Amino acid sequence: MPTTKIFAYIRLMRMDRPIGAFLLLWPTLWALWIAGNGQPQAKIVLILCLGVYVMRAAGCVINDYADRNFDGDVDRTRHRPLATGELSARNAITAFILLLLIALILVLQLNRESLYVAFLALAVASLYPFTKRFTYLPQFVLGIAFSMGIPMAFTAHHGSIPGVAWWLVLANLLLVVAYDTIYAMVDREDDLKIGIKSTAILFGRFDKIIVFLFGLASLLVLAWIGHLQSMNVYFYGGLALAAANLLYQQWMIKDEDPKRMFDAFLSNNWLGAFIFSGMVLSYL
Repeated sequence: MPTTKIFAYIRLMRMDRPIGAFLLLWPTLWALWIAGNGQPQAKIVLILCLGVYVMRAAGCVINDYADRNFDGDVDRTRHRPLATGELSARNAITAFILLLLIALILVLQLNRESLYVAFLALAVASLYPFTKRFTYLPQFVLGIAFSMGIPMAFTAHHGSIPGVAWWLVLANLLLVVAYDTIYAMVDREDDLKIGIKSTAILFGRFDKIIVFLFGLASLLVLAWIGHLQSMNVYFYGGLALAAANLLYQQWMIKDEDPKRMFDAFLSNNWLGAFIFSGMVLSYL
């Protein structure tokens, strides 16, 4: 295979841009540490972390397949391999199937309950790219897709999904809607022209305050989880740093400069890391 085509596949799977995998990884790690009471099983951690990267790559492939006729009209996405013709739709479907096979091999190392959750995760991840055609709420669907590692962490450890797992799902769902709305704000003008829907369009001139409120609500739910799990001051210190990050994001997006809005989106990697660090220190 020519080197140029190899790099095209790397770009198709966003292996050159790992931010999406990090944003998917943090809530999975939160769940793993809570499910394992601060000492998650190493095998489960390894499988789910690998699964995060594989399924994120698969999600990017199916997203680009769904958007292949639109990406060329959006400045940020016009260089994607399917939009430029470097790869064909058939290439994308083949890559998607291979990634799913790898994910299946990984999840088969876990229990049956985790397999059930994995099939649900696949359905949501495959549905997400197409929701942008008929609803202004695709960010909520993405929030569910980005939260599927949470119930899997609990089923892998215990074979069931306790109440705290659903609180974690809610916290992450709120956070994903917040940061992916910022991401969608970058493309809003192009999306309006080609008919793609998003919460950035739905929220309109109230977008910044709604983004902040969703992020704040997420942290409040996480604080409640900390109370339920009897976490100590280190966890709440992590939440305080995350709250400072939310305020910093508001400062970055205030002028709606595309580059600064994208940087604000990227900073959510630090937000997830602050929360996880506080959680680990609390268990220690």
